[in-house]
Amino acid sequence: MLDHISITVSDFAAAERFYDAIMQALGVVKVGRSDRWLGYGERADAEHPDRVYIAIYSGPKPDEATGRHWCFKAKSRSEVDAFWRAGIAAGGTGDGPPGLRHYHTAYYGAFLRDPDGNKVEAVCHRAE
Repeated sequence: MLDHISITVSDFAAAERFYDAIMQALGVVKVGRSDRWLGYGERADAEHPDRVYIAIYSGPKPDEATGRHWCFKAKSRSEVDAFWRAGIAAGGTGDGPPGLRHYHTAYYGAFLRDPDGNKVEAVCHRAE
């Protein structure tokens, strides 16, 4: 459903440490960087329409929005656990530790807040 996402962060260095760590834990490649921009994943094109990409830009601190969050797919529950540990170690805060959730019987997710307070999640839908 998603092709690409763009977000802003106010502390670019802290965001880079955080997103580098969680993306590495999820096996997502960092595809670019400048003084005000980070890119992860791969842009879709005619030959690869299923690719997904996230861009992170330096900007003002986002307004508090408790319902705003984005979720990354994990290949396994251990990858969700790695996402959680990497995010905490890289300056994120916990917003729901790894575990099964009520959305369906195999939904295994973890929630973090990035250094700006944005809510990010990783989920594995596979029964293990």
